[in-house]
Amino acid sequence: MLEVLRRIIQEVNGARSLEAALSTMVRRIRKAMQTDVCSFYLFDEELDRLVLMETIGLRAQAVGQVALPIGEGLVGLVARREEPLNLEDAQAHPHFRYFESTGEERYSSFLGVPIIHQRRMLGVLVVQQAEKRRYGEEDEAFLVTMAAQLAGVLAHALATGNLTRPSLEGQVRFKGVAASPGMAIGEAVVIAPPADLDSVPDLIPTDVDYEIARLKEAIGRVREEIRAAGERLANRISAQELALFEVYQQMLSEAALSQEVEKRIREGQWAPGALADVVKRHVQYLERVDDDYLRERSADVRDLGRRVLAHLQEETPQTPDVYPERTILVGDELSVALLGEVPRDRLVGLVSVRGSSTSHVAILARAMGIPTVLGMVDLPLPRLSGARVILDGHRGRLFVRPGPELLTHYEGLIAEEQALAEVLEHEQHLPSRTPDGHDMPLMVNTGLAVDAVAQLKPRISGVGLYRTEVPFMVTERFPGEQEQTRLYRDQLESFSPLPVVMRTLDIGGDKDLPYFPIEEANPFLGWRGIRVTLDHPEVLMVQLRAMLRASQGLDNLQVLLPMVTNVDEVDAAQRLLERAIVELGEEGVTVPRPRVGVMIEVPATLYQLDALAARADFFSVGSNDLTQYLLAVDRNNPRVADLYDACHPAVLSAMATLARESKRLDMPISVCGELAGDPAGALLLMGMGFDALSMNAPSLPRVRAAIRRVTRESAEALVAQTLRLDSPGEVRRHLEARMAEWELAHLLPPRD
Repeated sequence: MLEVLRRIIQEVNGARSLEAALSTMVRRIRKAMQTDVCSFYLFDEELDRLVLMETIGLRAQAVGQVALPIGEGLVGLVARREEPLNLEDAQAHPHFRYFESTGEERYSSFLGVPIIHQRRMLGVLVVQQAEKRRYGEEDEAFLVTMAAQLAGVLAHALATGNLTRPSLEGQVRFKGVAASPGMAIGEAVVIAPPADLDSVPDLIPTDVDYEIARLKEAIGRVREEIRAAGERLANRISAQELALFEVYQQMLSEAALSQEVEKRIREGQWAPGALADVVKRHVQYLERVDDDYLRERSADVRDLGRRVLAHLQEETPQTPDVYPERTILVGDELSVALLGEVPRDRLVGLVSVRGSSTSHVAILARAMGIPTVLGMVDLPLPRLSGARVILDGHRGRLFVRPGPELLTHYEGLIAEEQALAEVLEHEQHLPSRTPDGHDMPLMVNTGLAVDAVAQLKPRISGVGLYRTEVPFMVTERFPGEQEQTRLYRDQLESFSPLPVVMRTLDIGGDKDLPYFPIEEANPFLGWRGIRVTLDHPEVLMVQLRAMLRASQGLDNLQVLLPMVTNVDEVDAAQRLLERAIVELGEEGVTVPRPRVGVMIEVPATLYQLDALAARADFFSVGSNDLTQYLLAVDRNNPRVADLYDACHPAVLSAMATLARESKRLDMPISVCGELAGDPAGALLLMGMGFDALSMNAPSLPRVRAAIRRVTRESAEALVAQTLRLDSPGEVRRHLEARMAEWELAHLLPPRD
């Protein structure tokens, strides 16, 4: 039974569309149970009905037409009771309801089980048989187990919009992963892949040298396209994001793609076939790797392969000659290079079937301020081109052919967002000071987005978190000491004399390097942060030496140690830092010892504050990971992501304790997670007594506005009220109510 279950789940997971997944599910279950009928009813929350979505055995014309409320009919009874119903003679049951369109009068036996995910009833799975018999215990156990296994798959499909049947006659909504915030209304431009790697025939070359020559010519043309695309974006993105184009160039270099394809040509394959074979092999390998970053690289390899193939086939990539004034680019897989081909003044949004928030496209989109939604797995791409759409990058939604009412609603939201940005812009040079005179230092997190240093510097109190892993992510190897020194010097000089808190390399968990993959069953509880760099002191020493060199004559460097679990790790890191200072001194480079901080993100550190305070100069709370670990929730797992909430009473209680204990220890403490960038969250943290808040640059205006309008005394009262509440929902509602009372509701980010 377990093997059958596993195979069915694998096939359902691997299906490319809703129809394919449901069709696979009912057919495989019917075959496994050797019964006459298997049907799936989905609970549609908008209709408040159970809708027949797929069947094998009942009449096909009933699909999408039969709908019944909870409690009505046998299927409705299963849903209401939320327990299995096993009947020998279904038609004799008082709840039986006959639908002529189904043809189910032929069937007597009935077994229905609910599909439930996190207490939410998603639908009902039903099997039926002509002969009168009660399904056995093994049958019932199999179907119950099947429903439990499918619950997570269906919940994820619902969350991503994969369970909406796209008729596209009228307004349709799709849901994906919000990758870059903002909202836009525009025209969908669907980009087709430049060439199909799967339809290249195998041919034996008649002239090997000619095939190699035209391969090199095609690669040369693509290199030129990538270079030109990078140049078009050079003034709009930072050097780190621009380095992504260099990654593409490296992939096309002689030592990489070209050499391997050339070898295949010499073995007897023509250039297009050799290219397709090599690219597909690399893509298949990368897609199987259990690592987000490497999986995303498969998109880059596939895109490059298609581009080269298009030139080999003497075709040009299929991109429009003229883009609409408000282009929302839609594709199965959007690439960095493609982004550079659209005029920036016409590009207002990005939508992709594949991809995640760690992809190169997501990094660039955030850097350029383009609303982006990825992972829209059920988009009917051919029917979207030219359609008017609304893109909501806050909630991860796409509305196709929106009605007048929805258009008016979003036009209002976009106008409000623009007006608010203009209003807040006027006070960005004013101090972050409450009406009763309390100064709340605001700092910025850097490393992923474009940082307009000249514009930011007068508005902030420093850099609260510089993510040093980003330069490591956009190269093909560990960057050397000189390379790192140049990067760090740029940051330190740009913000001088303001402090810059540089976190030592924080990889593992959801941040891996392509050349240093970490494969673990549970990466978030595994080898990550300071654990990795202490095990590889040669990497940490190079980084510490580069930081110290870069700080010469500036004296604004502060070092932050991530993922600390015990004091031994801090002692070991401090010894390496002292050694780096001594080594540099011997080389004639004299630098003062920087302040060293400990990142509070592992719950164990909450109970070691006294010992940590004796070894460090400051604390920085990583509220994202602290929330994840306190609640035992992987925020990237769609099955439990709803449980991840920084406003959980346990998280807020821990934060209040941290602020109180740090004050007792006379220890400076700041927060650098998403909670600090939420205006209501920032007021809570100020009321708790945190010394500074660090956030992504786009969050600064709203947080500053909230602080300038609420007294510290009111914020302290808000903390006292909030800590008495019992659930995240109560906390959210209370915060929204208080923000409304203070006439600050417009500062809150859009929520469902």
